[in-house]
Amino acid sequence: MAEEDFDISSLAAYLHMLPAQIIRLAERGKIPARRVGGDWRFSAHEVHLWLEDRIGLSDDSELAQMETNLERTTKETNGEISIAELLPEDAIAIPLAARTRGSVISAMADLACNTGLLWDPAKMADAVAAREDMHPTALDIGVALLHPRRPQSSILGGSILALGITSQGIPFGGTSGLTDVFFLICATDDHEHLRILARLSRMITDADWLAELREATDSKNAHSLIATRDASLST
Repeated sequence: MAEEDFDISSLAAYLHMLPAQIIRLAERGKIPARRVGGDWRFSAHEVHLWLEDRIGLSDDSELAQMETNLERTTKETNGEISIAELLPEDAIAIPLAARTRGSVISAMADLACNTGLLWDPAKMADAVAAREDMHPTALDIGVALLHPRRPQSSILGGSILALGITSQGIPFGGTSGLTDVFFLICATDDHEHLRILARLSRMITDADWLAELREATDSKNAHSLIATRDASLST
């Protein structure tokens, strides 16, 4: 379904909503949709971008519900996303040696390459930079959730994450403040990207935990904090 249009019934099933709710959203212009022969059709990619925006505006309870819905519709059978498993210690840099937006993006792609699952860090960096030019991912809490506009499955052996924390905040766009915590999401498809984004967004809603992460002394310490927070969201 990732590369096909949804109709009303398939989108309702995907989003765990009633068909009537989907029709109301479409008629009110609240979801990307178009008419084809009198019937509503929904581009899968545009729906995923719409969901991505909704994730960014949701609170913890809404994120938890969205994560559950996405888990129900996954084709995989291995249950919920584990950020700790997707983010190995060798893909964490503390401090991240970068002081500009471009150097951050390049350094984060190189970190992801350390996993052996990203084969072309330069291509990933270019795709992430293009996404940032279109719509910056930095949040007001000083965290950026970097990712390309479309999954780069041709250069990935699997979905992976990278984490870099700079020694001081830098201007990164999208917010008037400074950004010092950078996650890079490298997913193999749109659905997996949304699942990772929803879980990561839940993790960073805890200000106390985020403060602890900023104080992490090394990659091992940071990974331990990630694993603990990850586990707390699964209970």
